[in-house]
Amino acid sequence: MPTTTRRIAGMFLGALIMAGAALSTAAAFPERPIRLIVPFAANGPNDVLARLVGVKLTEAWGQQVVVDNRPGAGTIIGTELLVRAQPDGHTLLMISASTVVNPTLKKKLPYDTRKDLTPVVQLASSPTVLVVHPGVKAGSIPELLALAKASPGALTYASGGTGTTTHLAGELFAITGGIKWTHVPYKGTGPANIDLLGGRVSGMFGTILPVLPHIKSGRMRALGVSSLKRSPALPDVPAVAESLPGFEAVSFFGIAAPAGVPQPVLDKLNREIARIITAPDMSDSLRKQGTDAVGNTQAEFTAFFNREMAKWAKIIKSAGIAPS
Repeated sequence: MPTTTRRIAGMFLGALIMAGAALSTAAAFPERPIRLIVPFAANGPNDVLARLVGVKLTEAWGQQVVVDNRPGAGTIIGTELLVRAQPDGHTLLMISASTVVNPTLKKKLPYDTRKDLTPVVQLASSPTVLVVHPGVKAGSIPELLALAKASPGALTYASGGTGTTTHLAGELFAITGGIKWTHVPYKGTGPANIDLLGGRVSGMFGTILPVLPHIKSGRMRALGVSSLKRSPALPDVPAVAESLPGFEAVSFFGIAAPAGVPQPVLDKLNREIARIITAPDMSDSLRKQGTDAVGNTQAEFTAFFNREMAKWAKIIKSAGIAPS
């Protein structure tokens, strides 16, 4: 056999052996309990969703999924634990909007978000709703924009804190709507809701479930949801995008693995978790909370993840938000 032919044959055989080993690894996965890191405190939306998925994965694979809450430093503590983990698929991380904005909001991170994290699957997407105090003389998005343009900076909007989804949605609204309104950050959305109810701020982009009772009672007026389409939880409320085409500012929930996990293992994780999250019982339960199940492919989630990083980096810089 000529040398070149032997070399090609050897390379082909090596590739077959490697492919077989990867498939064998995926077939055996998981070989031990899975650790699902949640970089938030217990009982929040990320934690609740992680536990729901964890129970279903445990039932499907017969290996315990252990939810490990590691809050702090704006999700950086939990994320750093993930990137240092063995890349075998047995350590996963709940990721959200904080993951994609931290590279711009923080001066320095102990990891490279693009290189060190591997998006696996998007679990769900949750829009916010733009609500105003009944005393604000605007019953629609166009009327609010006109009011803001008439008195630049006079209208105020609350948020759960600088760099949060509710803050950045307000900045995106200002940029796309060509207005100026004043940001009032709070330590959490609870105090923000209280001050909006009291008329101390004009409006805010609020999470649907907590503000829904106030919308129904008339103590808050809903002007638009932040998804591209109307939300089933508020079918009569238009999307902001109906007045400002392309406007979208949604919270997302997903799962990531450390870089280097074998692709067959990633594929297995994606398929099973997507099946769980899109099952009728799960998707119906999420819909009642104003959240939409997604369960996309890994390629789709990776593309979405990268788009969100680029989009919010641009908004943060345009808004003049200095990294800390």
